[in-house]
Amino acid sequence: MLDSLTGALELGLLYAFMALGVYITFRILDFPDLTVDGSFTTGGAIAAVMITHGYSAWLATICALLGGMLAGMCTGLLHTKGKINGLLSGILMMIALYSINLRIMGKPNLSLMGEDTVFTSLKPLVVMPFAVIFFKILMDLFLRTDLGLALRATGDNARMIRSFGVNTDTTTILGISLSNGLVALSGALIAQYSSFADISMGIGMIVIGLASVIIGEAIFGAGSVFRATLAVVLGSIVYRIVVASALRVPWLNASDLKLITAIIVIIALVFPSIQRYFRQKSTARKRTEELARLALNRKKGGADYAETR
Repeated sequence: MLDSLTGALELGLLYAFMALGVYITFRILDFPDLTVDGSFTTGGAIAAVMITHGYSAWLATICALLGGMLAGMCTGLLHTKGKINGLLSGILMMIALYSINLRIMGKPNLSLMGEDTVFTSLKPLVVMPFAVIFFKILMDLFLRTDLGLALRATGDNARMIRSFGVNTDTTTILGISLSNGLVALSGALIAQYSSFADISMGIGMIVIGLASVIIGEAIFGAGSVFRATLAVVLGSIVYRIVVASALRVPWLNASDLKLITAIIVIIALVFPSIQRYFRQKSTARKRTEELARLALNRKKGGADYAETR
């Protein structure tokens, strides 16, 4: 049980970068970016190829981040300059990245067994909390700058921010690039953690990212940028713990992972509505009780007045 929990914590921290990336497009830009499924694999592919060719694992990880940013920039250009629907531009880039990732790796999967990775001398549970906190703080600070505020305003009201002279095309491209850079970074770390990169390792990543964001916001709230990014990181960890716990159920198999993910996302999406429903019922019940008490007091007051007469 302890090993399972440790593994869930490690994976939660590794996937936290991907969740932060999805948060940028899903919550800040309000952009339905499906590039994630492709850029996650791109990060793993770049890192795996560079490491197997003798490059430093740290350099390979940085290059993976830059490769993801390039993929995100292409999606942003398709949407802003090519005037292609946001959802469709992400789908087109995801499809293109499948072939590009195959080109990068040269084959469907690439083993890293016996290679030096960032986790060869460092344990994930020791180094990853500091790395995640570092990137989270950097993201918080960036979103408080003028450029970061323009990025947030683009997602809230693009027409309004354009009236102040901000080029929303630039902020959109920047946001999608940063998002996919973080996703690719997560892919590179997962590939090194798992000791292999596979062409299908990114399938369903957008759902996992959304699950982390939604679970984090549902449990921990999202009142400010600091709180929202913290909720996303914690949501990624909670998601992995829930999945690990679910897979310990006797009648569930590892092949049910996607089903479990879908159910978790559905519960996380429905949970706020259920909360709101019971809150409204509680408020209505209290209001009814208060009105009944007022009516009873008024009736009692009338009876007392009649007796005095």
